[in-house]
Amino acid sequence: MTEPLILEPPVAADACVIWLHGLGADRHDFEPVARLLQRRLKGVRFVLPQAPSRPVTINGGWSMPSWYDILAMSPSSRAIDEEQLEESAQHTIDLIEAQRETGIDPARIVLAGFSQGGAVVLHTAFLRWKGPLAGVLALSTYAPTFSRLALDPEQARLPVLHLHGRHDEVVPPALGRAAYDALAARGVPVEWRDYPMGHEVIPDEIHDIGTWLAERLAR
Repeated sequence: MTEPLILEPPVAADACVIWLHGLGADRHDFEPVARLLQRRLKGVRFVLPQAPSRPVTINGGWSMPSWYDILAMSPSSRAIDEEQLEESAQHTIDLIEAQRETGIDPARIVLAGFSQGGAVVLHTAFLRWKGPLAGVLALSTYAPTFSRLALDPEQARLPVLHLHGRHDEVVPPALGRAAYDALAARGVPVEWRDYPMGHEVIPDEIHDIGTWLAERLAR
């Protein structure tokens, strides 16, 4: 995969946000948001990885940056290429380990993802990664593999902020809410917030993200 875009903070980094973009976007998509958040989170490094380009069935087979092929917009894992999802989850784990090698404890790392990127980080955090994390930011996303959830005690304590647009025309709010409900039913400390928006990010949402990140990463 292409090397991630790494945004260093103005002081020595002691925490990190690994933020995966959505389908058809690239590693620069959330760069302006990350730079804005860094004004408040002085010691937080942002790592923005790039998905490989591949054909996407739901988009007519056109090739575009994609963490995995989507066959249909559905909560079922049968609607995606699970092998590609697992590859992307492993890439995310490799990014966590790379941050550990720089001296950042995984307990100070947040996984964040928008849309398809959010599905990858939810899968990584709750079905693949075994260890501490600071939290998960799930933006306008869903969880096609949550039918297999079996959480260990550490995963059950992992804080999650799930954000969605009430008018999302790409990932229906009901799909996002189903992911939230699956976590809440298992006692995960997950928050749900929705906004008067479509499949996008708005200033009020960014403000809430900054507050949530500061509560977990600021020192």
